[in-house]
Amino acid sequence: MIILDGSMGEGGGQIVRTALALSLITGKSFRIENIRKNRKPPCLRPQHLAAVEAAARISGGSAEGAYVGSREFTFFPGKTAPGKYQFDIGTAGSTTLLLQAVLPPLMLASHPSSLILKGGTHNTFAPPFDFLERTFLPVLDRFGPRVDLRLEKHGFYPKGGGRLTALITPAVLKPVEILERGKPVRRMATAVIAGLPRHIAERELEVVISQLGFKETETMIEELPSYLGPVNFLMIETEFRFIGELFTAFGRKGVTAEAVAEEAVREAIAYLSSDAPVGAHLADQLVIPLALAGGGAYRTSTLTAHTVTNLEVVRKFLDVNISCVETPENDWLIKCS
Repeated sequence: MIILDGSMGEGGGQIVRTALALSLITGKSFRIENIRKNRKPPCLRPQHLAAVEAAARISGGSAEGAYVGSREFTFFPGKTAPGKYQFDIGTAGSTTLLLQAVLPPLMLASHPSSLILKGGTHNTFAPPFDFLERTFLPVLDRFGPRVDLRLEKHGFYPKGGGRLTALITPAVLKPVEILERGKPVRRMATAVIAGLPRHIAERELEVVISQLGFKETETMIEELPSYLGPVNFLMIETEFRFIGELFTAFGRKGVTAEAVAEEAVREAIAYLSSDAPVGAHLADQLVIPLALAGGGAYRTSTLTAHTVTNLEVVRKFLDVNISCVETPENDWLIKCS
C-alpha cells in the first residue's frame, strides 16, 4: 500500500489524478491523505470524485472513503479494460483533467478505447481542449499512442454542459527526446467571445499586437453562440518545427480586457525568452509518458510545483531513474533512464 500526502508539492488535485493513473498501470493500491490541502476549499470536489469513479470503472477497482468533501480515501485498482465509456462530471468541472486520470492506463491497454466526457471543456486553472489538441497530443503521438480528441460542444463555468470525445489507440511507449524547438513556423492569437460585445475581443488582440508584435493577419475573433456565454478567453499559439505551445487567459467579472490579454502575453513572453522547447504547463504533463517509456528527455524553461509533484508521485509508483537538473542555460533537463 502506497501512502501519499495530498499536501505535498502543489497540494492540489493533480496528485489524485496521477496516483489513479499509475495505480491502474502498476496494480498498486494507495491511500491519500490531506487531499487538496493547499486549495480553497480543500478535499475532493466533484471533478476529482469523477476521476476516482472513472478509474474504478475502467478497471473494476474500488475506492473507500471517496466522496465530495472527503479529505482521504483508499484506492484498490483492478485490471484496466479497454472499451467504450461515458463519464459525466455533472458540473462545469474540467473534462480535460478527468482525462488525465484514465488516459495513461488506456493508452497502454490491449485494444483501443473510446470515451465521451461531459462537463467543462475550457476552465481556468485547467488545460483547455485546445491545449490538448494542439500542444500535448502532438507530442504524445511521438511516444507511440494515438489519441483522436474532438470537441463536440463547448462547456464553460458555471454552466458546464460541454462534451469531448476521445478515441485512444494504445501502443508500447518509446523514448522521445525534445531538446530543441526548431525554427518558427506560425503564430496566431484568437480571442473567443460568447454573449459579450465584440470590442472586448478587439481590445485583447490590440494588446497582443502591441506587446508581441503580431500582425493583424495573425489575429482572429471567434464568436460562439450567445447562449454559451457570457464567455471570453484568449489563446496565443506559437508553432515551431518540433513543438507548439498555447497560452490562454480567461475573462472574469471585474477584470478588463487588457488585463486578461496581459496574462496570456506574460506567459508567452516567458516562454519565448528562453529557447527551451517545452513550456511550463506541458512539462508536468510529459512526466508520465516519459517515465512509462523508460527513457528520453526534454528541456523546459520553468520548473513548476505541478512538475515537481508529478515527479515525486511517479517515483513512488514506478521503478525508474527520472531526474531533473538545472542546466547552464538556466532551464531544466528532465531525463529518464
